Amino acid sequence: MIVETKVSSGHQTVIPSKVRKEYKIEPGDIIEWIDSKNGVLIRARKKRTLRDIVGLVKAGGDAVESKKGIQKGGLK
Repeated sequence: MIVETKVSSGHQTVIPSKVRKEYKIEPGDIIEWIDSKNGVLIRARKKRTLRDIVGLVKAGGDAVESKKGIQKGGLK
């Protein structure tokens, strides 16, 4: 699938509906822009909610480090 969008003068763009529907991208989801040697890789990931992370962190752990790890997509 190849689709294209235009960047506005405010440096914004729209995620095409075909892409949004295919990958179930919804308001609040995170779009990651990843630099690679072949160009920019764009990846969508769901915003994590409290319900998603309950039970992932052990009691007595470092909450700040746990939050950073979760935001990066996993735990350290």
